[in-house]
Amino acid sequence: MSQAPPETPAASSSAPLERAASGGTPPRTSAGAGIDYRLFLDCVHCGLCTASCPTYLETGNENDSPRGRIYLMRGVTDGRLPLDAEVRRHLELCLDCRGCETACPSGVQYGRLIEPFRVAMDAAVNRAASGAPSSGPGALSSPAAGEAASSGGPDWFHRWILFALFPYPERLRWALAPARLAQRLGLDRLARGAGLFELLSPRLRQLIETTPPLGPSLPPLPPTLPAIGPRRARVALFLGCVADVMFRQTHWATARVLQRNGCEVVVPRGQGCCGAIHYHAGSSEPARALADANIAAFSAEDVDAVVVNVAGCGAMLKDYGHDWNDARQPVRAAWAAKVRDVHQFLDDLGLTPPTRPVPLVATYHDACHLVHAQKIREAPRRLLAQIPGLELRELTESDLCCGAAGTYNLTQPEMAQRLSRRKLENILRTGAEVVVAANAGCLLQISREARAQGRALRIIHPMELLAESYGDAG
Repeated sequence: MSQAPPETPAASSSAPLERAASGGTPPRTSAGAGIDYRLFLDCVHCGLCTASCPTYLETGNENDSPRGRIYLMRGVTDGRLPLDAEVRRHLELCLDCRGCETACPSGVQYGRLIEPFRVAMDAAVNRAASGAPSSGPGALSSPAAGEAASSGGPDWFHRWILFALFPYPERLRWALAPARLAQRLGLDRLARGAGLFELLSPRLRQLIETTPPLGPSLPPLPPTLPAIGPRRARVALFLGCVADVMFRQTHWATARVLQRNGCEVVVPRGQGCCGAIHYHAGSSEPARALADANIAAFSAEDVDAVVVNVAGCGAMLKDYGHDWNDARQPVRAAWAAKVRDVHQFLDDLGLTPPTRPVPLVATYHDACHLVHAQKIREAPRRLLAQIPGLELRELTESDLCCGAAGTYNLTQPEMAQRLSRRKLENILRTGAEVVVAANAGCLLQISREARAQGRALRIIHPMELLAESYGDAG
């Protein structure tokens, strides 16, 4: 296999790649030391992934492409490249959408490279912040080390918003109470019109602008919902954190659709965040604690499936079996084997045909962690095709990330907005009046962009349209 760096477009800065290609290969004591090295070698640098990479399409910089990032990670792992601020910037700009995995003819498991590497980068930042000595040629180097030490580890936004607020539904509900009141009184519109939002940091401004219209809170789902008609299955429904606060109507719709398809639905108490917010930001131990709490809350052996309706959560839950290599890994792997995306589950079960017409023109956006991470593309389309009266128009670049990517739209707002504008342009070309997406982050991101451009679009989850066609809407 060639060891040369991939070709770089003339307009792109290739400095990190050039530095990665120079020097020898010292012992692997760096950020990538815990990664199976064979995963790096799967990449043959053919470049077929670049057309599927949102950041490369926007920047044209080889360092922001999947093969470029793999080469950077491998350079750090081999000790040929320091884990400095420039390298970190290119790796942190990755959405982890895993579109490259779908495009790759060599079967590169990019998610199993970038995710543990980010965990290692986070550990390096924390070591630098605590003053602990770093070892190895691939350890965090200046100026990143100096920045980390002065910040005391994760910055305030990660510590107090992403890690301490979002994963905890009750805290988030309380935090949104002022926003709900401001929307009701029109104070948010006044503040926007007065330009007060422009005084905020980009991340806080994006957070406020992404908050959807907050209607009255729906009651929580009961512990058990009986099957309608002969029971065909018994399933446990995963609620998550942000989704249960902002999209509880989707959970109710999902439960009703499952009931209509002969499923008894149990909703375990004690469940919580899937851990993706922490894990994708490089904070592994809190994610592991959340994973183990979910496994304890669900009696997976008593149900036919653990059903999830949020693509990002589903991908995380299915990965419980290999994210941590410890004594509990077999338990996590067995639990993860029971996880099913709701579209996947209903498509396999055989959908009970809905009968009420829904005369709308719709387009379907493929959520990255459904189509790329979970490899589920056709099941949602097959379900939607059974709704009478619904016209489904194909979306150009349907599987290109909208810029949400979990909390990416808050941590990388500039790139996220570029991608959401690109997504909405493609949506508008379809002439659809409804946009359907199977992920909470996508729904929030596309809705934010539509509001920003003054576009009146209905943006909902497939389960809500199905519930409407069963006569169970609202």
